[in-house]
Amino acid sequence: MSEATTTTNHEVIRNWAEARGGRPARVRQAEGGSDLLRIDFDPPEVSLEEIGWDRFFEVFEAQKLAFLHQDLTEDGQPSRFNKFVDQD
Repeated sequence: MSEATTTTNHEVIRNWAEARGGRPARVRQAEGGSDLLRIDFDPPEVSLEEIGWDRFFEVFEAQKLAFLHQDLTEDGQPSRFNKFVDQD
């Protein structure tokens, strides 16, 4: 696997996701639970609920997250590998 990069830059995150057909989402859950952010790709995952970028980044900042992602696979193809991690 190619090297992964961590960022907190909203524009970088949004551009990375949209370049791969990704949409901002959260895990569906009962009311009152904290949001678990994800990037959803086609076909959409039933367990995820699409949210707007504004809400996505509100949660991202409130939870002090960073976005770990890979740009390319070892064979040079666009990678969808991503993960949300603590900034600390």
